[in-house]
Amino acid sequence: MKKSTFLRNVPRNVWVLSLASFLRDIASEMLIHLLPLFLANVLGVGVAIIGVIEGVAETTASLVKIYSGWLSDKLGKRKGLTVGGYGLAALAMPLLLVARSWPGVLLYRFLDRLGKGIRTAPRDALIADSISSEQRGISFGLHRAADTGGAFVGLLIAIFIVWRLQAGELQLAPETFRAIVAWGLIPAILAVLVIAFGVKEIIKPGSARAPEFSLRGFDRPFRRFLLVIVLFTLGNSSDAFLVLRAQNAGAAVLIILGMIAGFNLVYSLMAGPAGALSDRIDRRKVIIGGWGLYALVYLGFALADQTWQFWLLYALYGVYYALTEGVAKALVADLVPAGEQRGTAYGLYNGAIGLTLLPASVLAGVLWQGIGPWSGLGPAAPFLFGGILALLSAVLLWRWVR
Repeated sequence: MKKSTFLRNVPRNVWVLSLASFLRDIASEMLIHLLPLFLANVLGVGVAIIGVIEGVAETTASLVKIYSGWLSDKLGKRKGLTVGGYGLAALAMPLLLVARSWPGVLLYRFLDRLGKGIRTAPRDALIADSISSEQRGISFGLHRAADTGGAFVGLLIAIFIVWRLQAGELQLAPETFRAIVAWGLIPAILAVLVIAFGVKEIIKPGSARAPEFSLRGFDRPFRRFLLVIVLFTLGNSSDAFLVLRAQNAGAAVLIILGMIAGFNLVYSLMAGPAGALSDRIDRRKVIIGGWGLYALVYLGFALADQTWQFWLLYALYGVYYALTEGVAKALVADLVPAGEQRGTAYGLYNGAIGLTLLPASVLAGVLWQGIGPWSGLGPAAPFLFGGILALLSAVLLWRWVR
């Protein structure tokens, strides 16, 4: 079947949810990379407190993802939770306009991640419920492409506003940050309206069972897949370490923002084709190819010492994301048949990744400082460790998950 035919057959729900994610990510990416600078430069907050804020936020999102997926299964409806999650995140943004101390920012991050936790699993399950098995790869690929396209646009808007309001100043000015927050409210609100009026609910028989935050009731392939994902994620620390590594090698802040924008552009352009490819061949092969590329990219981050090398590595990192993010979600739908547990499955999948990211980032920080056999490697250590776990995970996915 031709690609154009694939696209014509993609259901309306997928297009609408993709548009909503595009708008929401414009708002998110305008802020997320500047929020640590706002805390440090404007509010004078130390790195330890910034770490606590991010840890609380991500842990909140991870735990709520598990519950919201189960709740959507119990209710037999997913749209309400999806709208509510996007709406809560939008309502939290004005807190940044009045925040004068770090607890205000912590409250914003808590509510923002709470909203993300509420919406993610029901939204993914809604996509899966809206499509046939032959459309899973292209549909999740399109959604990831739209999501990342929004991130790219949001970064460009943030760069433009910073350039216009404070030109080449080294530290972020409070009026610049609050201007970005105000502009970010527009796409955040539009995302809520798009889902509220554009998505068609797909009603499933509700489940009366109480939530069980375990893998009981799922087939062995799905349980094994989650364990492999956890192993891979343990070496996949926060992308903040990529930023620190580029800066460590001499890249300026504006250049780093450009690299991140390039990463999102590549990711957005490649996600759809990668998803379509996974509809034609074994999805595991696509993911394994992505994890192999990830290992090479992390080796590059360990060894690179020139700015142009980081531009290339960020672009390749975008290809890795395209090959794995949407395709892995499509594989979840393959492993968990349509029914009352699909929302729970996506909750467990997203929750497992989110909960593993915290120890992964802590471990990366310890490795960066040098411990045991890793001492002396410095900033290269977490990237070498992550590359090794990626290769091991690829082998397990192929040999162990059928």
